[in-house]
Amino acid sequence: MGPSFRTRRAAQLALTANALRPLRGQATAIPGFFAGWLTSELAPHLLAVNVADTALHLARRGRRDRIGLALSAASAAGLVALMSSAHRARDTVEDALVSALGPEYKDQLSPPSHPSDLSLPLDQLVMPFRMRSPEVRRTRDIAYADGGKRYLLDVYRPRAPHRNRPVLLQIHGGAWMVGNKDQQGLPLMLHMAKRGWVCVSVNYPLSPRARWPSHIVAIKQALAWVKQTIAEYGGDPSFVAVTGGSAGGHLASLLALTPNDPAWQPGFDDADTSVQACVPHYGAYDFAAQSGSRAAKAMRRSVLERYVVGKDAETELDTYLAASPLHRINPDAPPFFVLHGEHDSLIPVSDARVFVDKLRATSRRPVAYAEVPGAQHAFDIFPSIRSAHVVRGVQRFLEWTYATQRADQPPVAERTGQSVAR
Repeated sequence: MGPSFRTRRAAQLALTANALRPLRGQATAIPGFFAGWLTSELAPHLLAVNVADTALHLARRGRRDRIGLALSAASAAGLVALMSSAHRARDTVEDALVSALGPEYKDQLSPPSHPSDLSLPLDQLVMPFRMRSPEVRRTRDIAYADGGKRYLLDVYRPRAPHRNRPVLLQIHGGAWMVGNKDQQGLPLMLHMAKRGWVCVSVNYPLSPRARWPSHIVAIKQALAWVKQTIAEYGGDPSFVAVTGGSAGGHLASLLALTPNDPAWQPGFDDADTSVQACVPHYGAYDFAAQSGSRAAKAMRRSVLERYVVGKDAETELDTYLAASPLHRINPDAPPFFVLHGEHDSLIPVSDARVFVDKLRATSRRPVAYAEVPGAQHAFDIFPSIRSAHVVRGVQRFLEWTYATQRADQPPVAERTGQSVAR
């Protein structure tokens, strides 16, 4: 026999309560994250299970278990609240874009914004783990440098003929120690590829086998490959945006803030490693723990010093500062759109606020920031109500950045020395 109806509903209520108010503290951060993340993003599916389970119980047993039925009702109410919170992401993201880009920013989009850009893809939400599209071609396992599988990338592009299309570089997360290019950023890459972008998802060497700065060096090698080769896949090497989540958000931000840094371009110091926009999700920005954040200090002590960098931060502080996006902020930073979950258990939202405040005070270019309501870490991994709204907001930011930068440049043929038809 499986667990009773009352036990099942009690377990679901506990998960729902944790999603609404996550467990706090270093000891409970990881289990609180996993439970809260899946419950939050799968709330419609869990509500359907709850309703079906309750209906079956009523058909078989009637109303005899009133405690179980009360637990079911409370769980259902909590799941509805989670869905409502997820829907609020649409307005939060749009408000962030209006604040940073101006109320008329949509007038500059090409193709023009359409009401469907704000709608939910119901077919994806029903089957959230079925992430592929007949409109997108994926070329797998292309080597961007020597070194085996950790130096491979995938290219996602429209099946329709295309050329000189903007490029999005996706960097996976996983605490610099786990993860691969097949697991993250798929909803965003598929969406952008369907809209004509060329997307590149990269692997990079992982710790503890690889020590810092191998990670960022590999990412810069991948970017150099993109600049040199992506035209063969229909991409425009003059416009590359970068995105990533968690450790990938750290690497994406660091890449954007350190163009052409010779210290991290051994043997390819003449390569162009600048990017034109950055969209980090729930990134680790305070690598050196200089803000005083307890979470940043704990990460530096338990993860970075032991496994990633392998050096004591007190005696090798310069290494940590050089690797910290918070420390590398400069006036020439490209446009940023920073996204962070309100309920992030692994990297507190307060760390993102510190990063954004300094970035806004320093950068000459727009800095948008969305604190996503009710969101945990990794809220964009698979299609959900919340991630669909975020993906469409990121799309508008990227298309605005591309349109405005292209308006300031001569046609591609002029930039490449080719004749231009009149």
